[in-house]
Order: sequence, then structure tokens, then C-alpha cells
Amino acid sequence: MTRPILNAIHHVAIICSDYARSQQFYTQVLGLTVIAEHYRRERDSRKLDLALPNGNQLELFSFPNPPARPSQPEAQGLRHLAFVVDNVAEFADYLTRQGVAVEPIRIDEFTGKAFTFFQDPDGLPLELYQG
Repeated sequence: MTRPILNAIHHVAIICSDYARSQQFYTQVLGLTVIAEHYRRERDSRKLDLALPNGNQLELFSFPNPPARPSQPEAQGLRHLAFVVDNVAEFADYLTRQGVAVEPIRIDEFTGKAFTFFQDPDGLPLELYQG
């Protein structure tokens, strides 16, 4: 029997603590496009579907009283979400002007490409990676 193939990542899902604050961050600061927004009354949950220019998607959820989780890039579990950008320094400068703390830019020792980390409003680790 031939093993089936995973073709791509369809989406990444994030549960936020403050839906309005995270919605503003991901749409206004990071510039993701809204695909759809839904409210599930029975769960008191909101879901915002967002798209990157290449079609990758991010789902932003709200739930009442979600449990906290570790957020540092070296914590066990999902390490971080990385976005490809044309110019890491330029995007990092933009984020800084928006009031977002950005770590110093580093160079990947294996690829020679620039990268840096910042956090979303809930402290989730996000990365900018040179395309």
C-alpha cells in the first residue's frame, strides 16, 4: 500500500484571550485579509478566517475562559508560527513603529537568512523569516 502524501498546511488555528485586540493585531498590524467571520452562540465562540497573500490561512478563535499555555519559542508544543517576508529588517522596523516589541535580527547559521521573533497580543511567538 502506498503512503498518502501531505500536500501543504491548510491553516494554523490560534485561540486568543481578547478577540477584538487580536483581530485588530492580525488584520491592521500584520495586514491579513478577512475571509469570513462567524459566531457560534452555543459555544459563545467567535472564529475569524484570515488569509495571507499566498492563500495560507490562519484561524483566530475566542472561547470563554481558555486555559493559559506556555508561549516561549523553546516551550514544549508548537514552537512558533513563521511568516515569510521580503525584508526582515523593514518589517521589523514597521512592527516597532506599531508598538510591537521585536527581538534583534539574527542570521540562520544553516541558510544564511535573516529572522527575528515578536509576539501577538497573547504572547504567542511569531517569527519573520527572510524569503
